[in-house]
Amino acid sequence: MSSCCSPDGSCHSGSTATQITTDATRTVYAVTGMTCGHCETAVTKAVSGVDGVLSVEVDVKTGRVTVVAEENPDDALIARAVDEAGYALTGRAA
Repeated sequence: MSSCCSPDGSCHSGSTATQITTDATRTVYAVTGMTCGHCETAVTKAVSGVDGVLSVEVDVKTGRVTVVAEENPDDALIARAVDEAGYALTGRAA
C-alpha cells in the first residue's frame, strides 16, 4: 500500500487520530537508540507496516513505542521492524 490509509479510508500510521475498536490490544515497548524526530518517523513507519497494527505512537524522550493492534502483537515481528529501522527493541515496557 502506498499510503498510510487502508482501502476503507481509515488511517493506521499513528500520525493522525484513529478510531480504535474495543477489541484492539495496546502494548508498550521499550526501544533504544531513538534521539530525534527522524527516529520517531522511522520507527512509526516501520512498525505501522506490521500486519494487524492499527496505530503507533513513539515517545523519543522516554524510549517508549505504543502499538495498538487488532490482536496481541507478535513481539518478534515488532522487534524485527524496529531492528530494520535501525533501533533496538529491548522488550515490553512495564
